[in-house]
Amino acid sequence: MNPLPRRFLTLGDSYTIGIGVPKRESWPFQLSKRIQKQGISILDPVVIAEQGWTSLNLIQALQQRSPSGTFDLVSLQIGVNDQYDGINPDVYQDNFQALLNQSIQFAGGSAQNVVVLSIPDWSVTPFAQESSRDEIREEIDQFNRVNKSRTIDKGVLYLDITPLSREAAHNPAFIAEDGLHPSDAMYCAWVDLILPAVLAILLS
Repeated sequence: MNPLPRRFLTLGDSYTIGIGVPKRESWPFQLSKRIQKQGISILDPVVIAEQGWTSLNLIQALQQRSPSGTFDLVSLQIGVNDQYDGINPDVYQDNFQALLNQSIQFAGGSAQNVVVLSIPDWSVTPFAQESSRDEIREEIDQFNRVNKSRTIDKGVLYLDITPLSREAAHNPAFIAEDGLHPSDAMYCAWVDLILPAVLAILLS
């Protein structure tokens, strides 16, 4: 008897839905396809994310339309718009903690079935050319220190994709045509990093 297909929930913002690329080229869909190629049956990801969402926006969205059932894999990547909007890191920390707790609940209470992705650094994009790139970079690092600390405290896996995002400074092919968001090639590089960890989760 074949096992039921795995369920994948992904929570976030524009980086999760893949603004600037076709939906199937966003990293969650690329990841699902790569998992299937490993012989693991998995449904298309359930995506709860929108462009421009802050951590508070995501909390509010989940209050309005919380997904049903338990998921075998849950990902969380949120915070770039908190940084962009100048939200206090302490406020972000509280919101992120709430979202992380909820992500674990969506995974049936299993922290080991949750992964958190760091916030990419948009300071390297053409969109940031009129801004203080050093200031953006420092703030992104500060917000990532917050989410990494909370993640590790909960025993959840933290995947640092920020160094990969910074490679766009020297590789224009990593940036979508909008001059801000990652290209499908960048998302593919993220999946190369994410896949081994996720396979370990799904095969455990």
